[in-house]
Amino acid sequence: MKIPAFSGSRQKKPKSSGRKSKFQIQPLSRWHPGIRKLLGWIVTASSVLLCLLLLPTRLPGMELLGIGPNWLLIWVVVWSVKRTVFSGALAGIVLGLLQDSMTSPNPTHALSLGIVGILTALLQKQRFIEEDFISIAVIVFGMAVLAETIFGLQLTLIDDAYGGQSLRKVTDIWTYYQRVALASAILSSLWAPVVYYPLNRWWQRMKLLEQ
Repeated sequence: MKIPAFSGSRQKKPKSSGRKSKFQIQPLSRWHPGIRKLLGWIVTASSVLLCLLLLPTRLPGMELLGIGPNWLLIWVVVWSVKRTVFSGALAGIVLGLLQDSMTSPNPTHALSLGIVGILTALLQKQRFIEEDFISIAVIVFGMAVLAETIFGLQLTLIDDAYGGQSLRKVTDIWTYYQRVALASAILSSLWAPVVYYPLNRWWQRMKLLEQ
């Protein structure tokens, strides 16, 4: 005697995979090299724009003595650590000019960020550093102190040029920028891995695909 089969026990046929494949995104390795390169530049430019937007932002944990992380300096260090001196200097100058457009062109940030890009690239070229979170944080700390010192030196020279009447006295400038340099260096070094990790992984992946 045959037992009638229940209709619910029948196995449903799997749907055709042809429809699913139409909506799947192809891996980056199969993309056209030109489109892949364009995507790389879009991601890089977007990261710069994000750092510019974060620069005046003061969120919880991102402020010390009224000072926030120097996001553009972090970006310049992350960019320059694996690139040539010229590339690091160019990135620093361009980002410095962008920061000047948001604040004031006198004194300029292009000088300090350009020097940061040069020195970071030289450190990597001489193999004085290893690429990990701790090393990047240490570099950012030192470069933040250097950048604020250069900025304070520019203010001092401007003060001398105006006869010391239109700006603060030299002692007041350096007393203020000692606090600024320390606070900026501490916060920037703590937040440096947030910028370094995703950008470094993206640039490494794009470099492997180009090879």
